[in-house]
Amino acid sequence: MATFSPLRAAAPLGQPSSPLGPLADLQGTWSGHGFNLIALPDKQHNQAFRLMLNTTTEILQFNSIGGAVPNRGSAQGDINIFGLTYLQRVNDAQTREGIHIEPGIWLNVPATTAPAAPASIVRQSTIPHGDSLLAQGMSLTVQGGPQIAPVSSKPTGPGMASKLPGYLDPYSHSDLPPGMKQSYVSNMNEALVDAIQGQHIVKTMVLQVASIPIGGIVNIPFVTVNANAMRMSAIFWIETVQRADGSHFLQLQYTQTVILNFLDIDWPHISVATLINT
Repeated sequence: MATFSPLRAAAPLGQPSSPLGPLADLQGTWSGHGFNLIALPDKQHNQAFRLMLNTTTEILQFNSIGGAVPNRGSAQGDINIFGLTYLQRVNDAQTREGIHIEPGIWLNVPATTAPAAPASIVRQSTIPHGDSLLAQGMSLTVQGGPQIAPVSSKPTGPGMASKLPGYLDPYSHSDLPPGMKQSYVSNMNEALVDAIQGQHIVKTMVLQVASIPIGGIVNIPFVTVNANAMRMSAIFWIETVQRADGSHFLQLQYTQTVILNFLDIDWPHISVATLINT
């Protein structure tokens, strides 16, 4: 994976807390590289599916909403929510073709008594295929680098039982784009682990959200019938990296899986990236 010239330093320890809470360090513009894997229906070529693999470039911008968003309470007092708007733009690294654009919002939601719930984070987004997402989750801070578990790209579901041997050959014999290892096809998170080899990461803020059990994805009818986006889960790691001279900079890594259902099969659409805040 390519190297970057980080320009934004990590905030000094002990700074006053932000109303954005665990989202505070997302502010700014992040750029870098990643990888994308998605299985797509391929009826127009008289095939069940095709596997698309991309090496990607990405720009991810976050801006503070700038003030409190009051949510009015009837069973308890009002709460104030603070958040960030964002715009994600992903291009194929070879062709420069745009393959994804996503506007959205991240929210820092305080603990509540009605309902009785701890503080949480929320991600909302819309995608021009005709999908709207609401995902909720939690955050935590860990000392040292992230623990990045493998992620499986293997499709599952009742429809797999009727397929003949060789049905998944594209997963092991695809022409790979530059920079993608064959092992990434079965475990895209390996690319994230490779990207931070040799780095001294002193602290990691972990942001984890999912569309279940709280949230969901709403699709236009064409998407529902042809390749139904059913659920999403994602983990973002905001990493404080120490240079050899003792100074620090911020790095953002993420892994995201969207489950698409067609042919009675659940197909993982996996995206990963390593970005620097400039």
